[in-house]
Amino acid sequence: MKLFDEIPVERPATPLLDTIDTPAALRAMNAAQLDTLADELRAYLLYSVGCSGGHFGAGLGVVELTIALHHALETPHDRVVWDVGHQAYPHKILTGRREAMHSIRQFGGLAAFPRRAESQYDTFGVGHSSTSISAALGMALAARTRGEKRRVCAVIGDGALTAGMAFEALAHAGHVDANLLVVLNDNEMSISENVGGMASYLAHIFSSKTYISVREGGKKVLSRLPGALELARRTEEHMKGMVSPATLFEEMGFNYIGPIDGHDLPGLVQTLRNLRDLDGPQFLHIKTCKGKGFRPAEADPIGYHAITKLEKGAPEPAPKVEPLSPSDQPPVVLRAEPRKYCNVFGDWLCDMAAADARLIGITPAMREGSDLVRFSREYPERYYDVAIAEQHALTLAAGFACEGMKPVVAIYSTFLQRGYDQLIHDIAVQHLDVTFAIDRAGLVGEDGPTHHGALDLSYLRCVPGLVILAPADEAECRAMLSTAYHHIGPAAVRYPRGKGPGSLLPESLETLEIGRAEARRTGGGDVALLAFGSLNGPAAEVAERLDATHINMRSVKPLDRQAVLDAARAHRLVVTLEESVIAGGAGSGVNELLAAEGVQVALLNLGLPDAFVEHGKPGELLKSCGLDAGGIEASIRRRLAADPSS
Repeated sequence: MKLFDEIPVERPATPLLDTIDTPAALRAMNAAQLDTLADELRAYLLYSVGCSGGHFGAGLGVVELTIALHHALETPHDRVVWDVGHQAYPHKILTGRREAMHSIRQFGGLAAFPRRAESQYDTFGVGHSSTSISAALGMALAARTRGEKRRVCAVIGDGALTAGMAFEALAHAGHVDANLLVVLNDNEMSISENVGGMASYLAHIFSSKTYISVREGGKKVLSRLPGALELARRTEEHMKGMVSPATLFEEMGFNYIGPIDGHDLPGLVQTLRNLRDLDGPQFLHIKTCKGKGFRPAEADPIGYHAITKLEKGAPEPAPKVEPLSPSDQPPVVLRAEPRKYCNVFGDWLCDMAAADARLIGITPAMREGSDLVRFSREYPERYYDVAIAEQHALTLAAGFACEGMKPVVAIYSTFLQRGYDQLIHDIAVQHLDVTFAIDRAGLVGEDGPTHHGALDLSYLRCVPGLVILAPADEAECRAMLSTAYHHIGPAAVRYPRGKGPGSLLPESLETLEIGRAEARRTGGGDVALLAFGSLNGPAAEVAERLDATHINMRSVKPLDRQAVLDAARAHRLVVTLEESVIAGGAGSGVNELLAAEGVQVALLNLGLPDAFVEHGKPGELLKSCGLDAGGIEASIRRRLAADPSS
């Protein structure tokens, strides 16, 4: 295997890879050619991600697996379902999208994850983790119902396997005896230490047709002897258990194989060929190295999970890690330069933990992304990363709250959707004191519709007793976190990805009054802009251009009733602005309040459209949705022109 020390800025020579437009071409290759192809694929992956930016650590780790799957299976007739999709870049390259890889994650370009509309080889659209086994099982059962002969394979990582949904699917697959192959790509969590010559040898034995035929034939013979079949089953189970973590998966109904070296291409191909023709649920456990073949990524797989675009002649980028405040510095420093909202949260969490010993920090596998690294180091006994288990994270918080603790759940908006029942049933119904720090609200950018936080205001606003706050800047974010924390009952602070406008951060843990808006500008009487959260920035620009009133609403629920009524009675047109879908969102709350009070005024609700917004840079996406200053102004002028009475 060729090793790389830097990302190439010029396109590498890939003569063998250039001949592959479909996986059918690689199925004709011999073992030596496949090894060469793996080197070329790894080189091209490094180059293409250097051109576009994006995920590549996981992709480097599955180069050999991707080639082996497409070589051993008759894709697209056989189905391969990738979990999450961070590791699917090599798959995209081998399935006709090689020359388009420079456009990945860019507006109008390839999607960051597998997408059914993009290629017949993308069998299932993904973005959230732990869905692959359930989807693949559905495909396998559909094939059985139709009498079709095909193999369905789910590729899932060890992190994704921590989610309960994955185990629900495994249990069901074993119960219905489906022709399903699950490949566990284990690149971090040590399920077993048994990786080496003996384990690889036994994996070949356990997957061979000879072994399977002897085992099945033996079952028929032993079934005629009282107690012998059960004795043989237990003997086989214990023998496997001594050299592999087979017991759990065997008990769920799978034939477990592994763990084997996921970078041994000939061994992978042979094992997959053996498994391809076996009936029933099969489980292949492979061990891989995230970032394999690129030394900096092998040394720091978290930092090199993804990289930004690399300009020609530029030095190799530093690992992409959120900046942290040094632990030996004061917790908060007055700043004027913009700060990332997640860093504001990370500092606040440590400050509040120092002030209140009841605080507990909980996250579902988002330690780095939500900036809990410093907290995890300074307060390890009060920090809980529950892995990819959003449902468990919320009910765990509920349990803490029942015992008088003050849990803070740090979670992305798009992932909170996965714990919605727990939010309602386990927290809100019992009015438990849980604080939600909802990161990545609104349009997050290049990861696209599966990661945009577009729906949270709509699905949260209807939950009785839940307070929802939306900061306009970093200082408000810090104050709102304190406000939500001290509120007795469930409360959420919703903040966007990236940096704020650059407000000065207070040193104290001051709070705000819940349900009290802030008038930022009083206009001439025609238009009132009621802005929620991140859209206060463009609202200020538009207010100046139109001589409009600008109100920073701050609280989505409860609304500032008096501020809304005063704005409606003093202006011809009330405009609501939110970086969330309009249906059921903050603007809908304003409409409902005015209708309940019998106040008639022209209304214009501006927000995200009733559609899934594509991927691209946040600024591009806001403009495409008409939510930049120019788009907002144009919408207001059109409304005023169309309805002179408003």
